Amino acid sequence: MERKTDTLNLRVAPELKELIRLAARREHRTIGNFIEVLVRDHCGERGITVQDKNSKSR
Repeated sequence: MERKTDTLNLRVAPELKELIRLAARREHRTIGNFIEVLVRDHCGERGITVQDKNSKSR
């Protein structure tokens, strides 16, 4: 069975963690969801894609 999510652990300065927490709260998101949106937006703006495991034509 394929997992829908993976765990990503990273270390950041306490000040950065607080900024992320505040920004996520302002957008009514969890920290994980907030970071996911940031990465997806960043990659979308730069044309960075990853091939879908279920699609070979991407």
